Amino acid sequence: MSELKSPLYDWHLNAGAKLADFGGWDMPIEYPQGTRAGQPGGVIAEHTAVRERVGLFDVSHLGKIEVRGPGALDYINSVLTNDLTKIEDGSAQYNLICNAEGGVIDDLIVYRRSPDDLFLIPNASNCAAVLSVLQSGAPSDLTIVGAHQSYGVLALQGPLSQQVISSLGLTIDFDYMAFTEGVIPGHEKLGSVIICRTGYTGEYGFELVPAWNQTQALWEILVDAIAQVAGRVCGLGSRDTLRTEMGYPLHGHELSLETSALEAGASWAVVLGKEKFAGRDALLALKESGLKRTLRAIKSLDRGIPRGEMTVLRDGQAIGVVTSGTFSPTLKVGIGLALVPPTVKVGDRLQLDIRGRVSEVEVVKAPFVPSHVR
Repeated sequence: MSELKSPLYDWHLNAGAKLADFGGWDMPIEYPQGTRAGQPGGVIAEHTAVRERVGLFDVSHLGKIEVRGPGALDYINSVLTNDLTKIEDGSAQYNLICNAEGGVIDDLIVYRRSPDDLFLIPNASNCAAVLSVLQSGAPSDLTIVGAHQSYGVLALQGPLSQQVISSLGLTIDFDYMAFTEGVIPGHEKLGSVIICRTGYTGEYGFELVPAWNQTQALWEILVDAIAQVAGRVCGLGSRDTLRTEMGYPLHGHELSLETSALEAGASWAVVLGKEKFAGRDALLALKESGLKRTLRAIKSLDRGIPRGEMTVLRDGQAIGVVTSGTFSPTLKVGIGLALVPPTVKVGDRLQLDIRGRVSEVEVVKAPFVPSHVR
């Protein structure tokens, strides 16, 4: 059992959730039943609910860091790979923080409140490392604090998520990666809540960030609301199958200190034209010398299911490794992501070593299913 608990830990226990460690936090993997009596439980049912209706996730284990003071944006922009000057106040941006060698310390979302006020959400297990790097090089007039247990994070994902938000009396009609902050009508006791058009499933959705001690109250409001449209609470098991269908990278799998953003297919979030950011010189050198490996999407041609760390073969020779793999509840077939030589192209046929048995796969273009985030 992990030492760290979500503010919804007791709720998950009472709901009979299967719990597991995520970055040192006890978090729900799946639930035995849905929000309505008679709804079957499990990862596939939860995954399907998100693709077809709406699902609600507790992701309060994600890190939170607040950066305030004059020049906050300029400083953070000098460390992270993307360009925060390209977005406006009230927008969020996907970013990476690298070491000097170009390895990825973490990937994270930056909320730009103003040039002097930023809110960062890194991964749970890397929050301390990100905070340490940011604090170590910060100007003295900046305040950079960890707020991991000051806020909860709830993800409302699926084609009916806008309907659920509207049922709360909220009028939110803005583009992907934009956010607002305010009170929910009739629920002023919750205080101010950040509501952002983000998510990690490939579906239209929102992430809501309430105060830590108000997370359960907001969760229960949302649980009641999704029940009205046959939505359901979802665990992190379906969150992983959903993100894999989209080809989204996960730190510790596609991204790591040993795997650069360029190799992992996240070069779109690396602005090499910026004057400065951590790891820039190493990534420039890597680009100029040519990548030795790159991320490709693979789909099974038989009953095999790709899993992380499986060896990828071509004509019997090992050429790479699976970084993530699962059974796709949408496609009803095994899918995965793999680091392989750049000479491997879409349409190529490869093999996997599944405990000594050869399984055939085809290289395909990600995402595996259409994106509906916008």
